[in-house]
Amino acid sequence: MLSNPRSRSGGGASVDDGDGSEVGLMEGEEDVKPTGKRSGVSRVMPVLGLGLVLLLGWRMFGSGPDKSALHVATWNIAAINNNPFEYWITHDDADYNKLMEDVQSFIDQPGERDVPVSQVFTPQMWTELKALMAAQGWTGVEQTDAMWQSSFAERKIISGFMKDASLGEKRLASMPDRITNTINLVGGKGVANRPTVINCFSGDMTSSAKWWSAWKSFMFESQIMVEGGGGGGGVATVPAKMLQKIKRSKYPAVTAEEEAISIPLQTLAQAIFDAILVYIVNFVSPSGKWQALQQQMCDSLNRKKDAHTLSILDRSYADADIVFVQEAAAVFLAKARQSALGSRYRAVSSAALDGKRDQNSVVLLRSAYFDPKAPIVEHTAEVMASFDKSTPVANGDLLVVSVADVFGRKYLLASFHGDTNGLATLPVLAAVHALAARMPSHRLVFGLDANTYAKGSSSKQGVAEFAQDFVAKGYSSCWGDVPDPTNHTTFNARTFLQAQLQKAARASEKAAKGDKNPKDFILFPKAAYEVVATTKDNTGLRRYTEGMVFPTLQFPSDHGLVATVLREKQ
Repeated sequence: MLSNPRSRSGGGASVDDGDGSEVGLMEGEEDVKPTGKRSGVSRVMPVLGLGLVLLLGWRMFGSGPDKSALHVATWNIAAINNNPFEYWITHDDADYNKLMEDVQSFIDQPGERDVPVSQVFTPQMWTELKALMAAQGWTGVEQTDAMWQSSFAERKIISGFMKDASLGEKRLASMPDRITNTINLVGGKGVANRPTVINCFSGDMTSSAKWWSAWKSFMFESQIMVEGGGGGGGVATVPAKMLQKIKRSKYPAVTAEEEAISIPLQTLAQAIFDAILVYIVNFVSPSGKWQALQQQMCDSLNRKKDAHTLSILDRSYADADIVFVQEAAAVFLAKARQSALGSRYRAVSSAALDGKRDQNSVVLLRSAYFDPKAPIVEHTAEVMASFDKSTPVANGDLLVVSVADVFGRKYLLASFHGDTNGLATLPVLAAVHALAARMPSHRLVFGLDANTYAKGSSSKQGVAEFAQDFVAKGYSSCWGDVPDPTNHTTFNARTFLQAQLQKAARASEKAAKGDKNPKDFILFPKAAYEVVATTKDNTGLRRYTEGMVFPTLQFPSDHGLVATVLREKQ
C-alpha cells in the first residue's frame, strides 16, 4: 500500500498514481533459494552472471507487461443497495429461505392474518404521530386525521394497504422511503438509517413498541448533518424536515387535496408501511432470527461491500491491465486508492463525479502496463454534449478517457452503465464510436453494462440488435460477433420485502420474473484484437455458477464480473 499516494489531474480526469511495483513472487513461480555455491555461469562469465541476477530480480519484483496481450475486466458493482432483503440471495442458512418464503406466504395469502391497520399501527401511535407533526407546524394535519379516521385505520394491512395499487401510483410510501431510508451524512461520514426492516438500521426491532420508539425519535428528534449550507460544512436537520410535497403534475393519481396535505399524508403512510413490515417479520420469525439475518446481510452487502469488492479484484483479478467499473460510489474510489489495489492501479474518475446519485463509471489502470506518469485526458463532456434530452444518460453513467501504455500505444477507454431498459446503449456507442473515428491513432476498448435483454422489444434493447450494431461499426465483443442470448451475466429477483410488490417474485418464479439476461460486455476493434479467452464470475473465485441468484454473502453485486484476454493482431 502506498503511504502517500500521489494525486494528479490530467485533462480534467481525477487520477491516483501508484508506484507500479509488485513485490513478491509472481503466482506459479518457484522461490529461488540460496545454495551457498556460486553458479558455473557466474564463475566463468561474470557479465552473464549479473544478467541472470537481474533476470531473477525482474521476475521476483514483478514481470514486465506482455505487449501482445491485453487483460481486461468489467464489473457493475451496483453501488446502491440499501435494502438487504430487496433481492433473493443465495444463502447457506436454511433459515433465510424459510424467512423469505414465510413473508411471501403472509403477503401472498394472508387469510386471517390480514388484520385492520389499527391493530398494527394503533390509534395511540397515530395520536403521538399527529402531535409530532403538528409541532412541526405542518398544514394539513387535521385533514390527514380525517383520512385516518375514515379510511386508513380500518383498511386491511395486506389487501387494503400493501396491495393497494393507488398508494403506489401516488408514491405515498415510496417517496418518503426514498428520502429517509438511508441518508448520506455530510463529508462522507456515514449514513443515518430510518428504523425499518428494509435498510441496515441496527437497533432492536423485535417488537413493535421498540421499533416505534426508535422511529419517532429518528424522524422528529435526531439531528443529522447533511449536504448544504455555506462553506461546505453541511446543515443540521431532522429527517422529517427533508420530506417534500408530492406534485400532482408529476404523479397525476394524486388529487389536489392530497397534494396540499402530502407531507403529513406521506408521513402517515410511511409509518403504517414500516409498522406492517415490522409486524410481518416478527410474526413469521418470533425468535428474532430475521434481524440476525438482516444484520449479517447488511455487513456483507452494504457495510463491508466496498472491502469485499476490492478484495475480489485484488485477489482474483490482479492480472487485469484495465478494469472498467460501473455504479461506483465516491467512497469506493477513496477506498480503492487507499487499498492494496491502489498501490498497483490508478483509479480514474470523471472531473464531474456524481456525488448525488453516487453511481459513477470509473477505470482502473494497472501501473505496470500504463505508465503512472503518462497524462490522462478526459473526453466525457465532449461525448455527453452530443446527446439530446431523449437519451437516458445521467451524469456519472459514462466515463471516456485517452491514455498511452508503456509501449507508447494510444487508447480510448470508455466505461458505461446503461439505463434499466438499455435504450441509451446504442446512442452512447454511436457517440463514442464517432469520437474514436476522430482519434484514429487511438484504440477503443469499451467496458459496459449494456443492460441488454435476451429478447428485445420496443421498450427493451435486445442483445442481438446490439451485436448487429457494434459489428456494423467494426467492433467485436468478448462474447464474439453473435453473443449467445442465454449466456447470462445477471440473475436476480425481487422478494416480497420491498416497496414495489408488483415486481416481487415468488420463490418458484425467480427465473420467470427475475432479471436473467446477457448484460455485460467488453468491446474492441475487430481489426486490432482477437479474443484468447473470456470468463464470467459470480463467486469472486473466477467461476460462474449457472442458475444461481446473486448477490451472495461472498459476491456483493447483482452483475457478474466479465474478464477477457485480447491478443493483438499482427
